[in-house]
Amino acid sequence: MKTEERTEQRTEPESGRRGGGRADLAAAGGAVLLVAAAVLVGRNIADYARVLYVHWPPLLASWYPHIGPGTAAAPAVAVAVVAYGPGLAARLRWRTLLAVCWGASLAWVFSLALIDGWGRGIAERLTTKHEYLRVIGRFDDIGAALRGFNDHILIGPPGNWPAHVAGHPPGATLTFVLLDRVGLGGGAWAGVWCIVTGTTAAVAALVAVRVLTDERTARRAAPFLVLAPVAVWAGTSADGYFAAVAAWSVALLALAATGKVRSPAAAALGSGLLYGLTCYLSYGLALIALPLLTVLLLARTARPVPLLVLGALVVPAAFTLAGFNWWEGYHLLVERYYQAAGGFRPYWYWVWANLACTAIAIGPATVAGLRRTATAVPGALNALRTGAPAEPQRRLVLLVLAAFLMLLAADLSGMSKAETERIWQPFMLWLLPAAALLPDRGRRGWLAAQAAVALLVNHLLWTGW
Repeated sequence: MKTEERTEQRTEPESGRRGGGRADLAAAGGAVLLVAAAVLVGRNIADYARVLYVHWPPLLASWYPHIGPGTAAAPAVAVAVVAYGPGLAARLRWRTLLAVCWGASLAWVFSLALIDGWGRGIAERLTTKHEYLRVIGRFDDIGAALRGFNDHILIGPPGNWPAHVAGHPPGATLTFVLLDRVGLGGGAWAGVWCIVTGTTAAVAALVAVRVLTDERTARRAAPFLVLAPVAVWAGTSADGYFAAVAAWSVALLALAATGKVRSPAAAALGSGLLYGLTCYLSYGLALIALPLLTVLLLARTARPVPLLVLGALVVPAAFTLAGFNWWEGYHLLVERYYQAAGGFRPYWYWVWANLACTAIAIGPATVAGLRRTATAVPGALNALRTGAPAEPQRRLVLLVLAAFLMLLAADLSGMSKAETERIWQPFMLWLLPAAALLPDRGRRGWLAAQAAVALLVNHLLWTGW
């Protein structure tokens, strides 16, 4: 027991360093300034050039102060997590903690969505003119729809797909087609599906962080994975569902690579299957390969790779045999992107305003955690290079670094100009555990700040997602 205590003291994340707390506050303050700059510059562009195509830059939102059924519930959930979350995370049995985190995430996302009301907040979100449910009837013959899918991506030909259908491989739309086929049709079931599946992403992240770092680090991250502002856009959008599929791919590979599962082979195969599905839910999520590679580097093994690759080929093979060409679809999407708002939105603004969107979605606690991550990156990379045993803190730093590099690649690509508070959910999920690096003192204050951002955004803005 004494040995374990000494180890925990060595891995306590920077809590005893003088000035660390002030630097954390300065990082959060810097994020506030970034957001303020994005708002002011964005308003100026919107007023004079009108090329942003968002009503409340940098977010795709409108100024619309309002209340709803979730106005009482969401603060109550937030207060409960702030008051009891850190303590419960430290002492609950592990499996119980996973169940509690999922339940708390469900309560947080549902209550935030209900601030907009059941209809506008959940049941109607996926039925608008840009969404997947508008084309369910065109998939009566699924085989024919897949074979002709790429013919309807571009704007111009008759019957072009709505924006979200055209902007994703058909796996995304097919999910809602299959829900309809099993009797769960309509916007309400689609919204509930996205929230229920999407909130399991927090559980997947906890599983991965535990096996790649240690259980103590995962427990410290748990309340921050639950009470994140990005929950505003998880309820309701299909991107929350995408985030969960991608997250479980990473978690299963982590279990397989570390051998901390009854059947590592099945976990590796399952990870590959989910990664293949991820790539057919959203083109940009091919970048999830980066955290998968990081898992293998942290575990220092390539044993799962053959089964991972085998599993990853299943979904692409099925769609290809059905007549859908992924690469052709991607190139047509790029052309469609520049036919629409993407062709007018200025890259010079969004390449940094996207980061302001991210700062809002991940919240000030994650920003402070990223500050600590940045200071620890050189040591973590050196340990990886030399093969020296890495402390849990450094292993977490490398996982968070991989997430940041994914997000940066998406940003620089120019294919994510605006709406990134929703689109980047699968990337932002892996930034949230950085808050585990914050010291014990002040953790409830940081959690309260996270909740405050989400509540303000959801009550003052109409986010559209």
